[in-house]
Amino acid sequence: MRAALAIVFGCLIVSNLSAQVMSDQQFYALILKNHPLAKQAGLKLEMGESQMLKAKGGFDPKVYTDYGEKNFANTSYFQKLNSGVYLPTWYGIQLKSGFESNRGTFVNPENKTPYGGLFYGGVSLSLGQGLMMDQRRAELFKAQLYQESTSYEQALMLNQLVYESGYAYWNWFLAHHSEKVLRESYQLALLRFNAVKLAAEGGDRPYIDTIEARIQVQSRNALWKSYETEELNARVKVSTYLWNEQLEPLDLAASKMPMEENETALPLSRFPSIMELDSLIAHHPYLKMNNLKIKTLEIDQKLKKEQLKPVLNLNYQVINEPVNYNPLYSFSPNNNKFGVQFEMPILLRKERGDLQLSKLKIQDEQLTFTSNQVYIQSKIEQAQNDYLNAQAQVQIYQQSVMDSKTLFEAEKRMFEQGESSLFLVNARELTYIQAKLKYLEVLTKCQQAALSYEFSVARLVP
Repeated sequence: MRAALAIVFGCLIVSNLSAQVMSDQQFYALILKNHPLAKQAGLKLEMGESQMLKAKGGFDPKVYTDYGEKNFANTSYFQKLNSGVYLPTWYGIQLKSGFESNRGTFVNPENKTPYGGLFYGGVSLSLGQGLMMDQRRAELFKAQLYQESTSYEQALMLNQLVYESGYAYWNWFLAHHSEKVLRESYQLALLRFNAVKLAAEGGDRPYIDTIEARIQVQSRNALWKSYETEELNARVKVSTYLWNEQLEPLDLAASKMPMEENETALPLSRFPSIMELDSLIAHHPYLKMNNLKIKTLEIDQKLKKEQLKPVLNLNYQVINEPVNYNPLYSFSPNNNKFGVQFEMPILLRKERGDLQLSKLKIQDEQLTFTSNQVYIQSKIEQAQNDYLNAQAQVQIYQQSVMDSKTLFEAEKRMFEQGESSLFLVNARELTYIQAKLKYLEVLTKCQQAALSYEFSVARLVP
């Protein structure tokens, strides 16, 4: 019987050596490289850059041309040309320069220009609404905040992806090694049944032992098949996270297997202090996004406050007739155009309502920030407690496995010497198998608890 057992274990070892091990870190690296959600997370940064480019476009110089003419009954009513460049700048200042030429029989006298046209250049200044904040600056400030927010959004998406795939990996780890334990126990039960049967036929063992051995073969075979199905399902779940560089889904190869249990080191040797915990919470990407949203709403509030001011725009342009295509010839500041624009609602109900709504939105987001802060802290503390509990259970069941194995080996030697019964051997072996399965379960929970902790502080992806 011992020789047969050695052959069985030898075959199992050779089989395991021929398989390819995929560690959790290799699994995560492959996911972060090729998974569609990882690609999608990368798009967030590009979206932030594009939004920033769009907002900067509000300060781009613009060229313009307005030309029109009318001819009727052999009479040139008018020919109008206004062309130039317009440059918006900071603090409600716009620079404008161009060329204007208006002539014809029926051109309004105030719009008439010399035959060579007029060059003009000037400035438009907002002294009321738009002086401290305008739509262009608001969009630029919000784009800067959005660009920063996309980096935190990307981190959250990648952490979520690694967290979910990590749970699938460790469930596969549990299913694989549990199936292995049940498969080996079935093979040993079958081997023992054949050995007992031969001994009973030779008269060395009572025939009733063969029935006991056959019952063990049947029960362990049924249990093994159940765990085999769980391992297949866990393998399918893991496969859903595997993609190649062409974004084509991959199937986990049958030869692939997770890490061995003796290679699974317990992570998280220490937890952060109270001060470190406060820092982790303060720098949590989710709270950072909340804070950036508050800042975005505050920009909107500043813009709403500007709407309470009257519109007061000053326009000043110097004009000059070009001589020999020289726009500065005979330049004089007395040749100018000046204008003032004033506008203000009497009751300001719309503006006051918008401002009040902006204040309420900020208060709402601040309350959300406070609630999320407490929620994240509680999740971190729960994850710490879960890990510490799982770590303690790992040590307990690790010792339980060793003790159960010692009793099983001792009972087996006594059985071979005729000092014990097959029933006791099976009972000891079943206790050992149950302890081994429980150890694998708590080891998996410990790894998943560590995963949950790193997820709670958003550190699964640097």
